[in-house]
Amino acid sequence: MSVSHSLQSRRRPNAPATATRPEHDDRWPAVAAALSELRLAKRRSVRIVDADCGAGTLLLRAVRHARSLGFTAIEGRGIDGAPALIGRARAAAARLDDPAIGMTFEMADLRAALTEEAEFPADILLCDNSAGRAGLSAAIAAAGRVVIDHPATIARAVAA
Repeated sequence: MSVSHSLQSRRRPNAPATATRPEHDDRWPAVAAALSELRLAKRRSVRIVDADCGAGTLLLRAVRHARSLGFTAIEGRGIDGAPALIGRARAAAARLDDPAIGMTFEMADLRAALTEEAEFPADILLCDNSAGRAGLSAAIAAAGRVVIDHPATIARAVAA
């Protein structure tokens, strides 16, 4: 069973996710809220996956925010198909100096990566399915417990 909530999109239509800073990405309030809810539930660890992460700015902000909320084990995984963007994301992640945060950025086929993620769903999955990629909706839903999509739609997997 899933529950959906919608937020108004403040990003320009058709603007790529990599073109916005994390504080201007309309998914940020949902990311911050999801992390706060996990901490209120006494969670100490979190796993965040950003499918189609671009240069990783939103994911890096999310893991830093998780740390500031008191998470003690934070895993972040960024997936993208652009080598230059993955290189930028890796360089930014290398500047993190916190043993509680583990980051990986990799080039991968999105469908294959989402299928892999479904085996052990992320606590939070960030994605951009606004391009209407055929057949990815089910893979996206299975890859994360909380899915924050673009346009900013939040879907939560609720345990029965």
